[in-house]
Amino acid sequence: MEKIPMTKEGFTALEAELKHLKSEERPAIIRAISEAREHGDLSENAEYHSAKEKQSFIEGRIKELEGAISLADVIDPKKLNGSIKFGATVTLVDEDTDEEKTYQIVGEYEANIEKGLLNIKSPIARALIGKEEGDSVEVRTPGGEKSYEVLKVAYI
Repeated sequence: MEKIPMTKEGFTALEAELKHLKSEERPAIIRAISEAREHGDLSENAEYHSAKEKQSFIEGRIKELEGAISLADVIDPKKLNGSIKFGATVTLVDEDTDEEKTYQIVGEYEANIEKGLLNIKSPIARALIGKEEGDSVEVRTPGGEKSYEVLKVAYI
């Protein structure tokens, strides 16, 4: 199996979600299933079927998180420098609109574009890897071609 790169913050968040699912969500759904069973005929019991569906989702997410955690390759961006690679915080300017954006390149399990956490497998991140301050980058996105200039690269 291939290692999954992630930051310490991302790894900690996955561990916290796993702990929450195992210690709070799983027991709560078991109680809900038990209560729904007490209502009688399971074939027409919407509460029971809803609880079983939620249980299936929770168990699937627990397995997914356990797998990701077992394959985690935790990388500390503060120990890195140089051209853009995993963990870099990059400030870009859109060459068409002059809009500045700052992203940190992170693993797929911790990516959140609204928070500026860019999935390393995304088109923008793949185009940025290996670039340096002052470089221009052409990115093919689902919305068309975009041009960015790298203003700043930091490892924080």
